[in-house]
Amino acid sequence: MSATASPDSIGTGSAPAWNRLQWSTLDAAQRDRALTRPAQVVAEATRGAVSEVLDAVRQRGDEALRELTARFDRVELDRFEVSAGEFAAAEAVVPVELRQAMLDAKSRIEAFHRAGMASAYAIETAPGVLCERMIRPVPRVGLYVPAGSAPLPSTALMLCVPAALAGCRQVVLCTPPRTDGTADPAVLVAAKLCGVGSVFKLGGAQAIAALAFGTESVPRVDKIFGPGNSYVDEAKRQVAQSGAAAIDMPAGPSEVLVIADAGADAGFVAADLLSQAEHGPDSQVLLLSDSAAFIDQVEARLVEQLAALPRAAIAARALSASRLVLVDSLEEAFSISNTYAPEHLILALREPRAWLERVEAAGSVFLGDWTPEALGDYCSGTNHVLPTSGAARAWSGVSVASFQNFVSVQAATPEGIAGIGNCAVTMARAEQLDAHANAVVLRLKAVAA
Repeated sequence: MSATASPDSIGTGSAPAWNRLQWSTLDAAQRDRALTRPAQVVAEATRGAVSEVLDAVRQRGDEALRELTARFDRVELDRFEVSAGEFAAAEAVVPVELRQAMLDAKSRIEAFHRAGMASAYAIETAPGVLCERMIRPVPRVGLYVPAGSAPLPSTALMLCVPAALAGCRQVVLCTPPRTDGTADPAVLVAAKLCGVGSVFKLGGAQAIAALAFGTESVPRVDKIFGPGNSYVDEAKRQVAQSGAAAIDMPAGPSEVLVIADAGADAGFVAADLLSQAEHGPDSQVLLLSDSAAFIDQVEARLVEQLAALPRAAIAARALSASRLVLVDSLEEAFSISNTYAPEHLILALREPRAWLERVEAAGSVFLGDWTPEALGDYCSGTNHVLPTSGAARAWSGVSVASFQNFVSVQAATPEGIAGIGNCAVTMARAEQLDAHANAVVLRLKAVAA
């Protein structure tokens, strides 16, 4: 779990060599390195590997999917789509308390997303000129639910609920198979609770390729949603760039940034850091605090709590690329956070809401000592499919709007074009687009006649 200490590290003697930094001592290049995600370090190698997978699936369809599934998931499948019998078997083995927890979470997720749904509207911008915006669901959507090192039925809820509220005509879900050739039962039950019955046992970049290009058994979709590891994230980026399918956002390895003052609970903060570190070795966690003594306390709690985690090895690898940063002030901490643009931002502060206006870029914010990021992961109601790798500077988390298209409509009467037509003609001629101008002038003459 230890990481090599830099010359700028501040140590505690007998403590492990964490990536512990004092921000004021770092130059610009060192600060950039401190905020670099693990996935960004190996991005070039990832791009090449993903490109090969995409090409194979595009050219050879199901045959390539079988080969890739055998290689990466270590299971040979003749059929990718989950059968009715598999859904029934899943229902039989999922504990009643888990099913109820998923139902409870689903109701809160639905309530939050329904409250934020956009409405169509119409306005007369000039006499005889009516402008409208209508809302249509994306017809065919593909949902990716990770299940590599740990199955994530919560992600199925986060994606299936807004897709249902949007009214998408076709919803297809992909999730990696287990070594026995089945899909995780909890993921299947979560999908079924939301009315999604088209599930395919496919994972990784090959699942994204199947959804983007279509194969003999997997239908092609218009837009792909869901988080994943660096390979899944890169696959989504590449299919979007090629025009094969749109994507929700860059959503790669998980990350959390905690801003804490001296009054925060060190045990809580350590637990929050570890809750993201255990997602995968390419996850990243950062703590920013203006109290060196508090960072000492968090280090000690990290050692204690890490030792008790079943996924300690995974969390330790993630911690090797993580940062405990001493800042001169909380103002400086927010400046760093806005530059980093974290997927999750926890404000472990005495007056967290008073600092909220300083947040410029973050996927989701958690206020105070009693709001762990895990609540947002599962059951508070907000969505946990969020932008990563700094994309929160320009992207937002999944919502119902992510599954919708917003189409503008306009209608002009003869009175309307007579009233605003000369405006269009003047602007068209200024841009030297005479055909544009002529399309209006002809109508103006007809109205005058």
